[in-house]
Formats: sequence, C-alpha cells, structure tokens
Amino acid sequence: MTTLLKLLAWLLAAAVAFATLGPPGLRPHSDFGQDGEHALAFVLIGLAFGLAYPQRRLLTATMAVAVIGLIEILQFWAPGRHARWSDFVVDALAACAGLALAAGIGWIMGRSRFAEPS
Repeated sequence: MTTLLKLLAWLLAAAVAFATLGPPGLRPHSDFGQDGEHALAFVLIGLAFGLAYPQRRLLTATMAVAVIGLIEILQFWAPGRHARWSDFVVDALAACAGLALAAGIGWIMGRSRFAEPS
C-alpha cells in the first residue's frame, strides 16, 4: 500500500508540475476557478505525500513549500505563464492543509488500532 501511495503522490506531483509549467492550452480547466483548481490540486498532493511518507511530514511540508516556490519562479521563463505571489500562498497553504489532513487521518487510524473493544 505504501508503494502505491508513493507512486500516486509522485504522479500527482508530476501532473501538477506539467500543468503548471506546460503549454497553457494543455492545462485542464474546471468551474472552481484558478484559486480553487490550485487549492484542490495541492491539497491532494499534500494528502498523498502525507500518507505516503508519514514519518517525514515536517520535512515533506518544508520541501513542498520550497518546491512550490521553485515552480512559481520557473513560471517566469515558461511561455504564457505568470508567477504570482498569491498562487504561491494558495498552493503552499493547500499543500500544508493536505499534509495536516494526512496527519489527522494517521492519528485517527492509530487511535482506532489501540482502542479497547467495548
């Protein structure tokens, strides 16, 4: 299961990197708007990485924020893309929210394993 979660996390990260840095015409669009799309994508990435690497959530959060910043900076050189401070903030907060959600799920799962039967 852990290997599958790791694969899913990295595939999500690659898909978001392509959507962020690739040609604008190939980027998927939804009714959520730009901030909603960003938030959903990065919450899912945070959740996936948080579940895949439960022993390294703080390191994962730090790396996620750094990589999100790097992706925003790389958009300066990507044709048709625009680096925005607001995108960085939404993406970083959403990734950390996904990691926090993963931590909560892990905590609940850990408590349920050790709960005494009624």
